[in-house]
Amino acid sequence: MLEEKLDALSLMMAEHMGMSFPPGFRGLDIEDQDMVLLDADVYGFAAGVLEGSLSAQHRSGLTRLLLACEKILPVIDDQYATKYYAHVRDMAALAAEIESLRAK
Repeated sequence: MLEEKLDALSLMMAEHMGMSFPPGFRGLDIEDQDMVLLDADVYGFAAGVLEGSLSAQHRSGLTRLLLACEKILPVIDDQYATKYYAHVRDMAALAAEIESLRAK
């Protein structure tokens, strides 16, 4: 089951790299969250999960980013950006789920 989730995360990350960053979101802060950094940080943590278990500090950072995604999504009023950041949130959620499975 863990291998399937890792494969799914890898696929999500590849899909994400094929998506264009939402126009107008560079340099934009929503709910005190820089949208470029949110995107980059989630991708970085997901890449770390593919490499192995995260440290407790990194797991905490991943949880913070997942909560940030949940906070900003309802505020975004652009259809494409909503889809884009829902994908970012889903990557963070899957990465967190994988970490949770590893902890068992």
